[in-house]
Amino acid sequence: MKQGRNKFIRFGATLFSFTLLMALLVSPVSASEVKEIHFLIPGGAGGGWDGTARGVGKALLDSKLLEQASFENMSGGGGGKALNHLISTAKRQEGTLLVNSTPIIIRSLTGVFPQSFRDLTPIASVIADYAAFVVPKDSKYTSFKEVVADFHKDPKSVKIGGGSVKGSMDHLVPAMVFQAAGEDPLKLKYIPYDAGGKAMAGLLSGDVQVLSTGFGEALGLANQGEVRILAVTSEERLSQAPDAPTVKELGYDVTFANWRGFFGIPGLSKDKAEAYRALLKKMYDTPEWEEIRTKRGWQNLYQPGDEFYAFLEAQEKDLGSMMRKLGFLK
Repeated sequence: MKQGRNKFIRFGATLFSFTLLMALLVSPVSASEVKEIHFLIPGGAGGGWDGTARGVGKALLDSKLLEQASFENMSGGGGGKALNHLISTAKRQEGTLLVNSTPIIIRSLTGVFPQSFRDLTPIASVIADYAAFVVPKDSKYTSFKEVVADFHKDPKSVKIGGGSVKGSMDHLVPAMVFQAAGEDPLKLKYIPYDAGGKAMAGLLSGDVQVLSTGFGEALGLANQGEVRILAVTSEERLSQAPDAPTVKELGYDVTFANWRGFFGIPGLSKDKAEAYRALLKKMYDTPEWEEIRTKRGWQNLYQPGDEFYAFLEAQEKDLGSMMRKLGFLK
């Protein structure tokens, strides 16, 4: 009787092991299951969203983690056109990732579009890009302190451009810095452009004196000698541009990093969302990604799923408070 009982126990253990093995084999969360991605970019060519989507896509393709990638630029409405398109066509967009960043929070708060990150499936943040203040190579400004001095004398004499609408991050960052310098941020003359490429063109043509943009966007032209970076909003100087001081070391107590990451359609299955997250996490270990990240001046910031969602809620609270203080929200 005891021998029969032992045989039954061994049979049960074998059956359990087999069942567990089969469950692992059919598990749908392997990163290798994502064979192709369509990247939806809510801005024009040359901007931060464009560079992030294409940089991530290239790293995934070159490292053989992804078989196929496609890219679609859909400008309009401060990013709202692409956001609305993804939501309204969600049934056929399971293979699409929308790239976005801090402006999705700002523009939702200001009512530029009615949707928010809550209407999508947050996949993960991927990078942090600090803000930078940039001037043409032949600009009279050699220090950001000189910009502040001119602003103090006559705020209208200093036009600052950015690749996004008024009240956006490119607007808020210089407003925060000028406020930290003891100036009235509401007097800031901000000129909006649709995407970073057009904003850079406005700077080089002389339409604006200073460009408020992402450090990654500024780095390429700075390395080519087209522009000079007067200051960055990181806590410490960045290794890719060691001569550019932080605004904090210039005496203005401001630090700011713009995250960039990806979102899936509303109601995206948990398995598919986890597969995307696993794929992006795996990308960090590739030399292809490290080369792209370093070249573009990006800092890694991987926050998946619930962690990303909690981060977005906290940033929404902080930015909302800041925007009200600065007068951008009632």
